[in-house]
Amino acid sequence: MKPVDIVREYLAASGAPWEESAPGAFSVELPGERKLTTACSLAVRDHSLVVNAFVARRPDENHDEVHRWMLERNARLPGIAFAIDQAGDIYLVAKLPLHAVTADELDRLLGAVLDTADSSFNTILDLGFASSIRREWAWRLARGESTRNLAAFEHLRPRDA
Repeated sequence: MKPVDIVREYLAASGAPWEESAPGAFSVELPGERKLTTACSLAVRDHSLVVNAFVARRPDENHDEVHRWMLERNARLPGIAFAIDQAGDIYLVAKLPLHAVTADELDRLLGAVLDTADSSFNTILDLGFASSIRREWAWRLARGESTRNLAAFEHLRPRDA
C-alpha cells in the first residue's frame, strides 16, 4: 500500500476531523485537554511524510526563556521537535521516510504530537504570555466574568482581586 493510502486509511479510522485538501496533503484536528485541539498537517512528499502541528502563537514576552525551554524539551521528545516559523509561532515538527509510514507509526507519531502539544501548552502560555493572562484575570474579575478556563493560571491571579 502507498504511504498516501496508509495516511488516508489511518485518518479515516481515527475518528478525528480531517480532510485532504490536495492529493497527499492532509489536515487533522487532534483533541486535547489543556489545548483543546491541535491542528496538524501531514504532507506526503517524494521521499518523506512531513508533519507540522501548531502549538501556540509567537510569545508576547520572555522569548529567550520560551525558546530555551523548547530546546531543552527537544532532547527528550520521541521523533518530534519544537520549531518556530518566520512569524515566531511555535510548532511541533516531524519527518518520516516513506518506507516507515505504517498505521502503527502514524499512531505513535500523532500520539506523541498530541501528548507533547497538550502537556506543553500551559507551560508555554505561562512563560510567554504571563502579562496577558494577568490582564485577562483582572478584566474578568472586574466584570464578574467566569474565570473557569484560567484555573491553570491561578498563580497569575492579581493578589488584590
